[in-house]
Amino acid sequence: MNSADLLADAFERVREEVRSAVDGLSEDELAVRLDSGANSIAWLVWHLTRVQDDHIADAAGTEQLWTSEGWAERFGLPFPPEATGYGHRSKDVAAVRADAELLIGYYDAVHENTLAFVRGLRDSDLDRIVDERWTPAVTLGVRLVSVVADDLQHVGQAAFIRGAVRRR
Repeated sequence: MNSADLLADAFERVREEVRSAVDGLSEDELAVRLDSGANSIAWLVWHLTRVQDDHIADAAGTEQLWTSEGWAERFGLPFPPEATGYGHRSKDVAAVRADAELLIGYYDAVHENTLAFVRGLRDSDLDRIVDERWTPAVTLGVRLVSVVADDLQHVGQAAFIRGAVRRR
């Protein structure tokens, strides 16, 4: 197994968990917040997908699918197109309402784009600097592992909320 295979496997595991967290839930269930300051499943999945789309597009030097494939219009959220959820307040979280089909559709598109990108990587590509705003500068390898870690954290939160919603 090389680095590209390892990254592809990690992103495939995220996909399985995203589908498991969202599948079969209504739009109202996806919007449930365990308290007024908590995130919903819809927001968590939208956010993790937006961040993945943003970071992969930046690393690949391409436009985000959010804008290039019209996902921003399909979601119709009251945010600027570049919004990924960072810094969102409670009212912003509440504004993210979507059905399972829309969430999974966008996630699957980003996932396929991600796999196409990572499967084309060579081990030496992972040392390329992709963000100089940090000390030390962020390499492609560090960025991709960060995306996987963030995705898994948020999808775990979504799975927890799903369990609470289903027990009600």
